[in-house]
Amino acid sequence: MTYQFDFAALLPYWREFAAGVWLTLQLSAVATVLGFVGGALCAIARADGPPWLKRVVGAYVEVIRNTPLLVQIFLVYFGIAVLGLRVDATMAAVLALVVNVVAYTCEIMRAGIESIHKAQIEAGECLGLNRRQIYWHVVLRPAIERVYPALVSQYVLLMLASSICSQISAEELTAVANRIQSDTFRSFETYIVVGLVYLALSFVVRWAFWGFGLLVFTRRRKLGTAL
Repeated sequence: MTYQFDFAALLPYWREFAAGVWLTLQLSAVATVLGFVGGALCAIARADGPPWLKRVVGAYVEVIRNTPLLVQIFLVYFGIAVLGLRVDATMAAVLALVVNVVAYTCEIMRAGIESIHKAQIEAGECLGLNRRQIYWHVVLRPAIERVYPALVSQYVLLMLASSICSQISAEELTAVANRIQSDTFRSFETYIVVGLVYLALSFVVRWAFWGFGLLVFTRRRKLGTAL
């Protein structure tokens, strides 16, 4: 049996596809920013915090990294409802993605922090820097630069994983595709288009991170050389 492709049937839905792409990028951007901040704080706590805090953060990281993202999304979405709070699917999706990516960012950042030699920290102390200045100038900034490629890969994976949020009816790209294929009965064409869009988004996001890293880290090296 010969299958007849008909991509023209999807053209009337281009606005829906565009809206799905936009929400996907919004979910990814918010989760990336909050995940980076939360992950960096957890990494600091796990690398240099009191013993009880290290255990708490360690337990959180292990639980999140060893359970499926879909289960985490369901727990957040339905758990909030059980608590009597009214949160829409999009907000629940953001919370679940943040909870997930914080754990992975924590481990990546912890590896970067532990790669900083103690002699560099001692040199900062000798220069009279306080604890906050040492962490920012001597530990965190070099650590971020060292693990930046790994962070970029993690956040691209986060963008792709946001497709799972369609399971709670968050209207991102995959949820839109599910609705369109049920209207047009062109499932194969719909998911080919969606796959190509995700592929394009992955390249765009990687190039955006590459440009940002080039700008930030090149400028930092120039400032360090000048000093």
